[in-house]
Amino acid sequence: MAEFQYIAYNEDRRIVKGTEKAVNAEIAARLLASRGFKVLSIKSIPSFLPRWSFFPSLTRVPRKTIILFSRQLALLLDSGTPLVNSLSLLRDQSTQKRFKSVIDDMILDLRQGHHLSQAMGKHPDIFPKMYVQSILVGEQSASLEIILNQLADYLEREETESKAVKNALRYPTILTIVAIAVLAVLVIYVLPTFSDFYQDLGLQLPPITQFVFNFALWFSDYGIYVLLFIVLAFLGLYVYGKTPGGKLFVDKLILRLPVIGRVIHLNELSRCCRSIAILHRSGLPISQIISMVTDASSNTLIQQALTQVHQDVLRGERISDSMSKNTLFLPMMIQMTSVGELTGTLDSSLLSTARSYETEAADRMNTVIDLIQPVITVTLAIIVGLIASALISALYSMFGQFS
Repeated sequence: MAEFQYIAYNEDRRIVKGTEKAVNAEIAARLLASRGFKVLSIKSIPSFLPRWSFFPSLTRVPRKTIILFSRQLALLLDSGTPLVNSLSLLRDQSTQKRFKSVIDDMILDLRQGHHLSQAMGKHPDIFPKMYVQSILVGEQSASLEIILNQLADYLEREETESKAVKNALRYPTILTIVAIAVLAVLVIYVLPTFSDFYQDLGLQLPPITQFVFNFALWFSDYGIYVLLFIVLAFLGLYVYGKTPGGKLFVDKLILRLPVIGRVIHLNELSRCCRSIAILHRSGLPISQIISMVTDASSNTLIQQALTQVHQDVLRGERISDSMSKNTLFLPMMIQMTSVGELTGTLDSSLLSTARSYETEAADRMNTVIDLIQPVITVTLAIIVGLIASALISALYSMFGQFS
């Protein structure tokens, strides 16, 4: 796919300039002509480096952009605007460069006869598999606007929860960084100065003062190696976590963490319940739903558990019966799934379960965050108090020995 710069007349006989993406200049000219442009000149734009491949994190499309796109596309389609025209309007309104390029690709695919789901499926880093499959169901059932609104609600809830956790952790994080910086200055610069001063005087220091000064001296000499070891250990764990066995180990470790492990477990299950509910409401077969939810899960243990559920469902078992075999699925989720299967209300039952788990996870997370600040404050007070006691004891010892 190449990009071409063009100069053309529009339908109002005004000269316009712009860019168009196509396989070659001839197809680009045809695409422009189909939109009512009379092309005067068209030339390719040289591309020396791929625009997005080297730094994907810097060009990542924000989640809120996808949410807004979904809602606006649903609104335009509901008003009767053709799909290609709707995408063109949204492309012109977008301020995100990469997303504009993605919409351009989607418009080109639609003009070449592809479906919207196929066009979105070419950009899995922006439109996840669950999103694309839901769009496919919407196309097949002629309910694309409804599906888009449901997906926007789902993504918006995830974005709100993620933002709430980040906002709650911001102050404790700043407090932790400041505390570490203050302690580093005291240990590296202040204490060694006092240690040299008392050593020059030839004083016999109290045990607590001697301990603090010895630690400061040791940290000044070897602290950089300790920090380097910690960084290398985390880097090694990160690299190991990218391997299949390492990711399984890390995911097990995460779920076993006190308090935080329970929060992560609840969040995983709530996303699982909400995803199944949305896809079931879209009309997909339950076996396909479980397969898609398995791919969407970020935890290897949950993926393995869902894979077993998928295999059991293919053998004719009920979802709740299969879930009851694995302790990763909590009792409430199993019971509500069973009720939903018996009453034909699986989507509403699982949505209720998701809301319950989200509430519990939020309460537990808020409790942890509320505890972080006093714990950091008390820890910092104890360390500063120990340093102050060491210095004051040294002063009293100095006065006593001089007298």
